[in-house]
Amino acid sequence: MKRLLFSLCLGTTIFLSSCDTLKQIGSVLIPSQAEMATGLKDALTQGLFSGFDAFANPNSGNPLLRFAFPGDAAKIEKTLKDIGMTSLVNEVTGKFTNAMSSAVVAAKPIFLNSVKQMSLSDAASILLTDNMHAATDYFKSSMSPQLMTAFRPIVDSTANLNGANKAWSNLTNVYNKIPLVTNKLETNLTDFIADRAIDAMFSSVANEEENIRSKYEFRKTDVMKKVFGYAEQEMKRRKA
Repeated sequence: MKRLLFSLCLGTTIFLSSCDTLKQIGSVLIPSQAEMATGLKDALTQGLFSGFDAFANPNSGNPLLRFAFPGDAAKIEKTLKDIGMTSLVNEVTGKFTNAMSSAVVAAKPIFLNSVKQMSLSDAASILLTDNMHAATDYFKSSMSPQLMTAFRPIVDSTANLNGANKAWSNLTNVYNKIPLVTNKLETNLTDFIADRAIDAMFSSVANEEENIRSKYEFRKTDVMKKVFGYAEQEMKRRKA
């Protein structure tokens, strides 16, 4: 009888221990909402630092860093080159590229604080998706206005310091005197540079997020390893 009771007690102990172990394994495999939010913010921060590193060397040849006139303004570059003003265009784009670089480096705290302040109320929906840039897209949509407001004065300062404002003024004067040009250029370029710099930073963050989601070696923190490892396995399970 004593042996039977002992065996029953031992079996119960092993069973309960196994349950505890399963719960522990489950808690490791399935991160909490807070851990998901932390992992996503870690990924965004890592992407920002990747962008900072790139902008620290603006003449590296990285196409993301070269200033390009946005939208309809791209016609400016072609028009001026067509009339033999390539050197002026190159001078302006070079100064704009350097102004972007200086502004981004100076604005590091603004970018990093924007990630910290970002609310991730439903981290799971951002984490568990086929969209490889979901966190970046959310960051961009929720924080762009605040970033632009804080970033604009820094861009204005750096554009003045490195001569980009003067170069732009020279370019607009030449362009506006071209016969048959009806849409005259404004001389204020702060928004041009700020928009391009922020877009380049978001592109850098998006590239890094895609790498983090798809490649283990890019997950530099323990939380990222846990969160994105779980996401990778869960998305495979859903597609099975």
